[in-house]
Amino acid sequence: MSSTPLVFIDGDQGTTGLLIHERLQGRSDLTLFTLPAAERKNPQRRAEAINACDIAILCLPDAAAREAVAAITNPNVRVIDASSAHRTQPDWTYGFPEMSPDQAERIANAHRVSNPGCYPTGAIGLLRPLMQAKLIPADYPLSIHAVSGYSGGGRASVEAHEGPAGNNAPAFQVYGLSLAHKHPPEIQRHAGLTHRPFFVPAYGAFRQGIVLTVPLELRLLAPGVDAKALQACLAQHYADAKHVQVSSLAESSALKHLDPQALNGTNDMRLSVFSNEENGQVLLSAVFDNLGKGASGAAVQNLDLMLTRK
Repeated sequence: MSSTPLVFIDGDQGTTGLLIHERLQGRSDLTLFTLPAAERKNPQRRAEAINACDIAILCLPDAAAREAVAAITNPNVRVIDASSAHRTQPDWTYGFPEMSPDQAERIANAHRVSNPGCYPTGAIGLLRPLMQAKLIPADYPLSIHAVSGYSGGGRASVEAHEGPAGNNAPAFQVYGLSLAHKHPPEIQRHAGLTHRPFFVPAYGAFRQGIVLTVPLELRLLAPGVDAKALQACLAQHYADAKHVQVSSLAESSALKHLDPQALNGTNDMRLSVFSNEENGQVLLSAVFDNLGKGASGAAVQNLDLMLTRK
């Protein structure tokens, strides 16, 4: 790789692509390249561009992302795919650096990296360490509820809230009612679950940010597993993580509400454990920016890791 690697963003007109471009603009350690508007839908020109770069960041719909990868003939081209096309593919490296102790190194050396989905980032961030420590059984009947800013719905959703008819946009909407959302297989695979989790997503009338929660019944966990053990496991797992913080039980108990916008504009995620010992119930939560740690921030974090490989 040259001293200034060529980074090609394919699909920089969408929300994620625009923010990645903004975060990389002006950096001297790489050369940023995008296609002019007149060439963006030209298959030949896109194929030439992706084969000429060192690292391609794909911010495309799933089908277009697969087409872009299929067009690669240069074996030296490395890819970060921000779509959901390759997130459960075994030959792609999952781009969640804090997921396991060796994941950052795997990303740094990978040729194909699949950027995590926004909701799965929170769910996997909470569940995988607890599953690996066997504090939650792999077959636990998990339910995941998440509320995202409307930017999670892409350009159409942003236009619906910020365009001329924005006053008519709903204040809150639960969706995915067919129970066939694309994220549960990704969560199941990378969190280490034996069954598909129940997943209920929603959009609120705010631009960006996520609150994701997972309820647990202590009676369904092993004897002795309580909020203290769950929090300690998460705190130990993320002790050295720059972008993931775990609240202490005292900090969590002092909270009266969770603000989905609290970490907007950052690449950080905050995990918390709430409990009611009398009722035998625990609530796990993750707060982060769906456009930061949940999308463009994560892509830039993965790019920076990949740039460390000489």
